[in-house]
Amino acid sequence: MPVRTEPRSGPERRACECGATVWLTGLPSSGKTTIARAAAGHLRGAGRRVEVLDGDELRETLSSGLGFTRADRHTNVQRIGLVAEVLARNGVLVLVPAIAPYADSRQAVRRRHQASHTPYLEVHVATPSSTCSRRDVKGLYAKQAAGELSGLTGVDDPYEAPEAPDLRIPAHVQSVAESVSALLSLLGERRLT
Repeated sequence: MPVRTEPRSGPERRACECGATVWLTGLPSSGKTTIARAAAGHLRGAGRRVEVLDGDELRETLSSGLGFTRADRHTNVQRIGLVAEVLARNGVLVLVPAIAPYADSRQAVRRRHQASHTPYLEVHVATPSSTCSRRDVKGLYAKQAAGELSGLTGVDDPYEAPEAPDLRIPAHVQSVAESVSALLSLLGERRLT
């Protein structure tokens, strides 16, 4: 019987069963969650096992006792990273829209994935703070400007943008569909779809 060498297509094509974590980092209101949820919908429609670990949701549950000091932010990122790595190691494609403002915290998550030979991709949703402030999805920038909030990432608390992410998405100059397409292309290039 001949061996099939061409890629499957149409109804015969099966989704990749390998897991991976895709961490979408960026400022508050940069578009991380919107892109992650849209990409997840597309991937699920193609038969892929996908989970979205939303940073805001996990902050209220998994990390509810933490504040916003540098140490607490690091602990929060490590907790999310652990959950992502366990899921990814078990065949789930995990999309993590979470600010993760510090490069060393993100690097620690990458090292955790490397230790288990689990693919990890870093995507920088590179929306400038001026655009994020105009969007102000959660009202954080308005609260900070009114003096009701301090420690806002990228305003009065540091955000260390990735120097060499696997993908940089300029979400302020392209549509959600274009951003999702770029993310899906990256996954395709890495054979993770």
